[in-house]
Amino acid sequence: MTESVADSTRQRSSSLAPDGRRLKVRVGDLNGRFTRARRAVFAALIAVYAVVPWVRINGAPLVLLDILRRRFYLFGHTFNAQDANLLFFLLAGGLLSLIVVTALVGRVWCGWACPQTVFLEGVFRRIERLVEGPRYRQQRLEAGPWNGRKALLLGTKHALSLGVAFLVANVFISYFVSVESLLQWVTGDPRAHWTAFAWMAAVTGVMYFDFMWFREQTCLILCPYGRFQSAMTDDDTLVVGYDARRGEPRGRKGTAGAGDCVGCSRCVDVCPTGIDIREGLQLECIACANCIDACDDIMAKLGRPAGLVRYASLRSLAGGQARLLRPRVLVYAVLLLLIAGGGALAFGARHPFEANLIRQQGLPYTLEGGRVRNQYLVHVFNKTPAAADFELSVEAPAGASALVPVPLLHLESLADQRVPVVVDMPAAAYAGAPMVVLHTRERQDGSRVDSRLRFLGPE
Repeated sequence: MTESVADSTRQRSSSLAPDGRRLKVRVGDLNGRFTRARRAVFAALIAVYAVVPWVRINGAPLVLLDILRRRFYLFGHTFNAQDANLLFFLLAGGLLSLIVVTALVGRVWCGWACPQTVFLEGVFRRIERLVEGPRYRQQRLEAGPWNGRKALLLGTKHALSLGVAFLVANVFISYFVSVESLLQWVTGDPRAHWTAFAWMAAVTGVMYFDFMWFREQTCLILCPYGRFQSAMTDDDTLVVGYDARRGEPRGRKGTAGAGDCVGCSRCVDVCPTGIDIREGLQLECIACANCIDACDDIMAKLGRPAGLVRYASLRSLAGGQARLLRPRVLVYAVLLLLIAGGGALAFGARHPFEANLIRQQGLPYTLEGGRVRNQYLVHVFNKTPAAADFELSVEAPAGASALVPVPLLHLESLADQRVPVVVDMPAAAYAGAPMVVLHTRERQDGSRVDSRLRFLGPE
């Protein structure tokens, strides 16, 4: 490989110029096997993203995180703020799942399923190609002088992108407010709901800025995942790698003693983060496989076998034998199983409703007419996805009487009600702060929650 080819490659292997200026990454067109597979995955993920807010299970949304009213719907189950402890198992399980996947197959999540990649590569860059043409035309348009055609093309591209950002933002918001409310906001007068309009405009602006300008900088600067990669991977992790033993030394076709790499830099031209995979594994690599398709295409034209750039472990690229099961993977898997087991127990122990017995504000007890009285409140919360009826009954201490003014409750899904409970007994019979037990039974399935609180009186 000549020195001029090496210098050219080094200058193009980053989204930053030598003087620190940002170089806009223009991704070349591809049509390889991984590119086609990723397009299918992107289309499926975008379809799921758009459809989920509309899906109902037993009349409840499939997924709705109503933070304002502290009501959460997930796959046919309903949750409230008191279920926040379950969030630990969801977050920890998701994080450990990502760690296990990364230890096995590297940053496949980034290149194939991350929303940043899905929308940038699957939507916004396709709009750019549709309006401006392939990579070389985009570069020519960018470098050319301003004229009517350039203004028209750029205006069309940004108008379409802003419209798509608006749609994507509204779908995103529909995961936090009901679809019905969102449609009312979108079709109504913005002056009637300024807060919702401001949120929609802000989310649209953030997405437009991200996908039309910030782009790969989100992966390189904001997202910490790439920096954690070195701690989660090892030489046996499946990554996108360059076979230097086969490709080096580089040289043009027909060069005596040269390897299979001809220094065409096609792998750099198609990289969405602007790196050169031939320089080794880098934190900027998102394992999208663009360079694999590009290199395989060049190898096919040269009549050479594919796989100069491929999914492989660093150990196998160096001539060794990769290991699937290794200590770190086993440790990660055991931790994931423990979290999954703990989550299963926690979800299994969760009651479909809550019934909490608390004291009313004021004195802990009153003494009047030779009788001791305690006043309580029972707070019943229906966490089922449907309306339910509840029966309240009190197991009072010996010699005491209890009054429940509303012994039967009818609560809609995620509705709650507070009911006063009065327990009194003769002062002469009081001894040792006995226990008051409130039984709350759901009439449909017979499930019961018992709430206990001490009966207080003069010692």
